[in-house]
Amino acid sequence: MLNWKELYSECVNCNKCDLSKNRTNMVFGEGNLKSPIMFIGEAPGADEDRTGRPFVGRAGKLLTKALTALELTREKDYYVCNICKCRPANNRNPFEEEAKACIPYLRNQFALVKPKIIVCLGAVSLRYIMGNNYRITRDRGTWIERKGCYMTATFHPAAILRDENKKRVFWEDLKSIKNKYDELKKEEE
Repeated sequence: MLNWKELYSECVNCNKCDLSKNRTNMVFGEGNLKSPIMFIGEAPGADEDRTGRPFVGRAGKLLTKALTALELTREKDYYVCNICKCRPANNRNPFEEEAKACIPYLRNQFALVKPKIIVCLGAVSLRYIMGNNYRITRDRGTWIERKGCYMTATFHPAAILRDENKKRVFWEDLKSIKNKYDELKKEEE
């Protein structure tokens, strides 16, 4: 397992797939490095590629606003990253070979953060984290436990921007995540 500095260096110098050829910036991850919650999206968008920071575009701002309303902050309560560290052209979903090239980096991030809660943001993240048997519309909001880590999924915030009808269930999912976080904090006390 690589430490944070080594892992960042590996990612910024990575050329394991074609996404590296067109990136402006590698988008590593951000937040509390010892956070109890890890949010995982699929891949950076245009704003993320431009800034090198995850979830800073319209969808990221929506996520941050919703989590702030639940008194969760990136600096203190969660770490946010993506399956792929480089932007796919036109914000398409990552191809399987692209995702598989980056998954070892994500596993290393998970091992360093050691979160108690993983939240898959969207169908792509759900598939690569929880498996092919899961479907975002059917399984979002449900919890599973693996090796002491609680996992759930919700819609990607970009999906909320495209379809306002998903907003209510997205909010309910986020409240469930906050409740699980509070429950785990009480157990530790």
